[in-house]
Amino acid sequence: MNIVQVNAISPAIRKLLSFATSDKKVQQEYEKYLLLSNRTLYSIEFEGEIVGCIGIEQISLAECEIKHIAVLADQRGKGIGSKMINFMTSKYSSIVAETDIEAVDFYRRYGFFITSLGEKYPGVERFLCQYTKQ
Repeated sequence: MNIVQVNAISPAIRKLLSFATSDKKVQQEYEKYLLLSNRTLYSIEFEGEIVGCIGIEQISLAECEIKHIAVLADQRGKGIGSKMINFMTSKYSSIVAETDIEAVDFYRRYGFFITSLGEKYPGVERFLCQYTKQ
């Protein structure tokens, strides 16, 4: 599995981003990765197919925020998300992410400290996940 920086729009990445944001926002988010120097999008390939992506916003040399992370449904549970998180923790000593209840345990497994942000959207509790390298 190789993790590489994404520099061009592809249908596979567009599909993955649609899992991590609304369909309406995919193009807008994609353009941010292509145009903003502090945003980087990475993809991960397995057997020649793009199976996951992780997008970050660099806050400082040591800190980033995970903006998007997604793995194809049929590839989940195979360590792809783990590989992407491990890649980020090797590059940054401080990482934050905001997520919903479904992903809290995923982040908790990697040592992220979880804080409820309350009901940020009607009926949707959001969580701040914070990682600091020990």
